[in-house]
Amino acid sequence: MLDVTTHRSAAPEILEVAGLSKVYEASNGPVEALRSVDLTVRKGEFICLLGASGCGKSTLLRIIAGFEEATQGEVSVYGCDVKGPGPDRGMVFQDYALFPWLTVRDNIGFGPSHRRVAPSEVAKLTDKFMAMVGLTAFADRYPHQLSGGMKQRVAIARVLANDADILLMDEPFGALDALTRSALQEELIEIWRTTKLTVIFVTHSVEEAVLLADRVVVMSSSPGRIDCQAEIDLPRPRDVASAEFNALRRSITQKLTSHVGGGRPVAATADS
Repeated sequence: MLDVTTHRSAAPEILEVAGLSKVYEASNGPVEALRSVDLTVRKGEFICLLGASGCGKSTLLRIIAGFEEATQGEVSVYGCDVKGPGPDRGMVFQDYALFPWLTVRDNIGFGPSHRRVAPSEVAKLTDKFMAMVGLTAFADRYPHQLSGGMKQRVAIARVLANDADILLMDEPFGALDALTRSALQEELIEIWRTTKLTVIFVTHSVEEAVLLADRVVVMSSSPGRIDCQAEIDLPRPRDVASAEFNALRRSITQKLTSHVGGGRPVAATADS
């Protein structure tokens, strides 16, 4: 069954989105980006927000991050209202958003240093997370000296070093080639297992969502809203060629494309 109301985990709730709406003022009148979004996320869950371009999934993520304010509704973490950005929520963007004048080491250590953590502890944290993402040998390189995949590893390590509870990822692998994307997907799952972080990952790819998530939240547009949710009860590592994987992919794709023009099968594969 595609729709679900509860998650199989008994973990405590870490994030709640309640009655969230967002309206932008445009030159030709107001644009309703989100309407009445309700979402509960449990600690340690890996959630994928899935939908076509323009469905509001990135807007929802930015509001959760505290970068934008909702027009109506609330976002809370551990019961405390989100009023702006905070170290409990770390964001990873598609375009990396690294500081070009800082080395890999200094980019990763920026958050703890900014919070006035002792230099010796910053060094320990930086070394730990550089090793976790396989970049110890590149500690003194600058962003312009790194490949796209390396830059995204730095961005992920920077969030981890800042001791976030929730990792927010806005199509982080969308600009990467297929091989690098596949490798980073595997590495992300291993990092998630190791750190026990809560992950909310935006994608337009059904295959990526089914590969990564515990639960897929399908969004539709005009205005953006949650259309349905799907538990992904498959063991990891997941086999994209298995009958079970493809049955889930077909089911979610059918739901996703039911509200995309003409039922055109977008996002059915990892590279769509």
